[in-house]
Amino acid sequence: MDSSATSTAPLFSAVSSSARQLFLLLRCINFAPKAQVQITREGLRFSAEESRVMQGLAFLDRSLFTTYNYTPPPSSNTDNDGDDEEAEEVITFQISLPSLLETLQIFGFTEATSSSRSAREGSSTYTSTIARFGGGGPNSTSAAFDNRTLNIAGLCRISYASPGSPLTIILEEAGVTTTCDLVTYAPEASGEGGEAEETIPLDRNHLATKIIMRSSWLHDAITELSSTTPHRLTISASPSSLSSTSTSASSTASKSQLPHLTLSSSGPLGSATVSFPSSSSSSLLETFHCPRPVRNTYKFSLIKAATRAMALATKVSLRCDEQGVLSLQFMVELVAAGASGGQGGGAAAGGGGGGSGVCFVDFRFVPLVPDEDEDEDEDGDDDGDPAGDHEPASLSASSSPEVVGRGGRDEGDEYESD
Repeated sequence: MDSSATSTAPLFSAVSSSARQLFLLLRCINFAPKAQVQITREGLRFSAEESRVMQGLAFLDRSLFTTYNYTPPPSSNTDNDGDDEEAEEVITFQISLPSLLETLQIFGFTEATSSSRSAREGSSTYTSTIARFGGGGPNSTSAAFDNRTLNIAGLCRISYASPGSPLTIILEEAGVTTTCDLVTYAPEASGEGGEAEETIPLDRNHLATKIIMRSSWLHDAITELSSTTPHRLTISASPSSLSSTSTSASSTASKSQLPHLTLSSSGPLGSATVSFPSSSSSSLLETFHCPRPVRNTYKFSLIKAATRAMALATKVSLRCDEQGVLSLQFMVELVAAGASGGQGGGAAAGGGGGGSGVCFVDFRFVPLVPDEDEDEDEDGDDDGDPAGDHEPASLSASSSPEVVGRGGRDEGDEYESD
């Protein structure tokens, strides 16, 4: 009896009390037609890429689900027991990301308004970013019928029976049940052995820049720069060049020599620059690590694809290694199931344990090659293949997202040590 029950049990099944949270997190990486999914004991990893020069990663920790069951498939190789134990920990396949998002919002979704965002910025005790982004503004008529307002519990059940089977999503809300079977595809293979494709590598051991700041400020800066319809975005960071014993410099010169982060854009309508100084009297940059001046250029349209994550997150960690690979890691705060307060109210699940938590969305970008960057200025052509404007990613691969701590430090990071 037990053996038959085990054979019919799905490889993976999970239950979430908020499909809206899953939708908002996965929508951040909705810039590609397909996403690669990895199912592990720790959670679900969704990754999307464009022309091998941009990659978005959303990791849904198992704590986001009230129930999370994972049974790895039996290994086909029996030679190396230690290696096989790690190999069978991961189930990988591809799925249509737009279809998944349409399924998650099948019961409706209210877009956030500018008024709700300004209220979030002005509140010092706001609850969850996701809780507020899930509902409309104060004048939204649909907000009165939101399930969180009516205290109606909704469930999202996700299951994956066996390799090659569809991903089944069952949504239950207000007595209505909808079942969707999404076709899964074989994962893209790279290199030998048909292993799943790695992320764009970031050399964490040789970081040229590491900055932590509020995500809303980065979002506002990118929005302002986009008014000139730019082709390129140049990110510059510079440490202070003033010695600690220098006292003769003027105040104007001192301000210009402060450590700073600068975003510059240029396009057919002109150029613009936004600068974030770092000083003890300013709280713009929580963490600023830049041993020497750094300057890299990226395609603006790729950076702009991350604006949804910028608007949703609380903090962002901007890291750049010595070869110019840029990582934007966004920390999104979640509210516990049954918690209420602020404008969000209602019950937005943040985890099965009843405590609040965080989720992370990570973007990687490959810089433009300097020679091709100059050619693009002369031609003014931004409609070509984005892969042609970038240096191929050929660095040593490293995976697993880092954790941005609430105090501006990396917590639980196994790759770096303070």
